[in-house]
Amino acid sequence: MKYGFGIDLGGTTVKIAYFDETGKMLDKWEIPTVTENGGSRILPDIAESIRQYIDACGIADTAILGLGIGVPGPVNAKGVVNKCVNLGWGVFNISETLQSLTGFPVKAGNDANVAALGEFWKGGGQGCDNMVFVTLGTGVGGGIVVEGRLLHGAHGSGAEIGHMVLNRDETIPCNCGKRGCVEQYCSATGIVRMAKEYLARSEFPSVLRQKEELTCKDIFDAGKAGDPAAAAILDQFYNYMGEFLGNVCNVVNPEVVVIGGGVSKAGSMLLDGIQPYFQKYVFHAASAARFALASLGNDAGAYGAFKLALDAFG
Repeated sequence: MKYGFGIDLGGTTVKIAYFDETGKMLDKWEIPTVTENGGSRILPDIAESIRQYIDACGIADTAILGLGIGVPGPVNAKGVVNKCVNLGWGVFNISETLQSLTGFPVKAGNDANVAALGEFWKGGGQGCDNMVFVTLGTGVGGGIVVEGRLLHGAHGSGAEIGHMVLNRDETIPCNCGKRGCVEQYCSATGIVRMAKEYLARSEFPSVLRQKEELTCKDIFDAGKAGDPAAAAILDQFYNYMGEFLGNVCNVVNPEVVVIGGGVSKAGSMLLDGIQPYFQKYVFHAASAARFALASLGNDAGAYGAFKLALDAFG
């Protein structure tokens, strides 16, 4: 039996998990992400943590098939990272660097793509060959699997579906610098922004007006309780989501759309709200795509990262 590690590198913490070659997670832990000095300590810290684990458990180096890592930025097929702003990184080959630090072969990918691979392998996309994965959190991320293979793109930015343009008339810029991106309407922060704009221009009484720090959860809870303003805000969100996913599915024609991220905690209410608008916008031949909730939670990135290594070195 061979073993390996899946690493999910975030801006605050690094999640590291130990797997056997069947994909069973045997252990997991976290270390802090030290972003000072241009993130120069991040990879040495990961290598040191893995070495300490291997030594403490008495694992032979020859039993390790390799490491996989998901990073918050574009990564091409050769493992070259093209700037990770949140980490202070520029352009360099992360696979070669981490391999030199650990002595093990390394395969790297974009974190959203890697999480998609995890859900495809062991989560909500199991049993399918074609899948779209969408994460609705502070931003909107995505990953696409076509005929069993993760879509990376020529420059490592494949499946940046959160920056498709939904509204050409938007005047407020997205974090990416463009205007009218999916992320501005379908992320948790986007939903709150739409809610504040709606409440400012309407006279509807609403429990949402009593919230000092309005959250996405507040809006869904109020909608579930029958608050008319919340229902109108969510309907606007569902419309955007239906158009967005309809357009994606017209291109990819997946069997399943898996939705994760903090907003997915709304559960069936979210999926039921999107469906009618999805059917309105999607091309008929792609309309059979089913919707599912992500099932791996915060472990999706680690599973997907290990799958990268398993596919490359297993």
